[in-house]
Amino acid sequence: MLRQRTTIAGIGLVAGVAVGAAVLTGTHSTGHAAAGSSGTSGTIRSQAVTVNGSRENILTNSRGMPLYYYAPDTATTSRVSGGLASLWPPVTSTATPTASGLTGKLAVVRDSHGSQVAYNGHLLYTFVSDRRGSVTGQGVQNFFVATPNLSAAGGSSPQGTTGGTTYGGY
Repeated sequence: MLRQRTTIAGIGLVAGVAVGAAVLTGTHSTGHAAAGSSGTSGTIRSQAVTVNGSRENILTNSRGMPLYYYAPDTATTSRVSGGLASLWPPVTSTATPTASGLTGKLAVVRDSHGSQVAYNGHLLYTFVSDRRGSVTGQGVQNFFVATPNLSAAGGSSPQGTTGGTTYGGY
C-alpha cells in the first residue's frame, strides 16, 4: 500500500512540475503566452460573445481573445505582477493598436510591463483559460471584461465614449 501511495504522489509531483514548466516557458493548452506579456498584432475590436449567459459586446485582440481590465489598477499603474501576471498576461504593443468599431481611446502606457495597451485609461489583459470568443474570467480575481462603452479610468480623458459600463462598478 505504501508503494502505491508513493507512486501516486510521484505522478502528482511530475504533473505539477510539468504544469509549472509550461507556465515558465509560456506554453499551455490555449495556445498563447502564459508568462510575460500577451502582445497584440495591431487591432482591438468589439465582438459579440456570451458573458455569464448573456450576449455582450466586448473588446478582443486581433486573435479574437477577450480583453479584461483589473479593477485595482490606475490609468498609469498596473498592480498585476508575479503569479497573477502569469494567469492574466498584460497586452503590450510597441505602437498604439488600431481600433475597429470602437469610439473610446486606445493608448500605450509605459509601466512595469513595458508598453501596455489601455482602453479609456484601463490597462488591458488576457486570461490564460480563455480561447478565441470564449470568456471564462469575468469577475475572477477582480478582473472584468472590457466593453466598448467602458467609462474612463481616473486620470484619463477618453474622447467619443458613450460612458458607463455593465461590469466592475466603474
